[in-house]
Amino acid sequence: EPSKLNRDNCAARGSLSSAELSCFTCSPTDLSELLKKGTKESHDRATNTQFVKDFLKGRIKKEVFKLATVALYFTYSALEEEMDRNKDNPVFAPLYFPLELHRREALVKDMEYFYGEDWKEKIQCSEATQQYVDRIRHVGQHEPELLVAHAYTRYMGDLSGGQVLKKVAQRALKLPTTEEGIQFYMFENISNAQQFKQLYRARMNALDLDKNTKERIVEEANRAFKLNMQVFDELEKTGLSLTDEAQDGGVPVHDGKGDIRKCPFYADKLGGTAGAGCPYYAAVSLAKQPLVQLILAAWVALAAGAAAWYVM
Repeated sequence: EPSKLNRDNCAARGSLSSAELSCFTCSPTDLSELLKKGTKESHDRATNTQFVKDFLKGRIKKEVFKLATVALYFTYSALEEEMDRNKDNPVFAPLYFPLELHRREALVKDMEYFYGEDWKEKIQCSEATQQYVDRIRHVGQHEPELLVAHAYTRYMGDLSGGQVLKKVAQRALKLPTTEEGIQFYMFENISNAQQFKQLYRARMNALDLDKNTKERIVEEANRAFKLNMQVFDELEKTGLSLTDEAQDGGVPVHDGKGDIRKCPFYADKLGGTAGAGCPYYAAVSLAKQPLVQLILAAWVALAAGAAAWYVM
């Protein structure tokens, strides 16, 4: 039986045993198939949220990406603590792959990169994320069989679309090529993601679950998608509330260099104080005076007359 196989060795290789390959010929009643079909609508809605669509197009502010990473930290901390709690419970044990899947340590590295060594003092769990965390805690402590739904929703997504988001984030936010800030997406102990996902689905199918429990797991997976979408919506609203000037806690620049306080193009936005020390800003302000405009108009007319005379 696949659930009795040497899980750790097989997972480390990222391959399936012959017994698990034969098991992976899915039937409509297999949990992996029920989850795939039963969550398709929720999955499509999640990938079509404005936050995800903008992310995929590279329209992601660094401050919002940081907050998304914070949300992941709290979510995975709860999920993996509950998985550790149920690692010997037969309703979940076959899906316990801490070496291959657990993300908390990777997220700690990302927190240190974005927020510094005192990152714990700088972050807090948002309202939508707390609702997600509370549900995971409840499931892990009272309905551990439903933990399968949350693990499936998170990890299978991370090994699929998450790898696309990694590349988008690295490019759009100009993150280091050495993977700082995106450790969450790096599964160093999985050599072949596709084979590992097959292994994981085979283990789900081998769980000794009745029809009613499978239906409850599918229902919980849809609930997990909904909780994820609430986090996405929260991040989207946060992004909209961040002006270009405010994002990432800094000041924008008009040409990739300099300080906005010396930039004339943002003078009006900052109440006229931005360019106080900028010669260009001073010139523009002077040009707005009626007398100066009259002199300039006369000078332009004179220059035009001179040019016309020269080309005749």
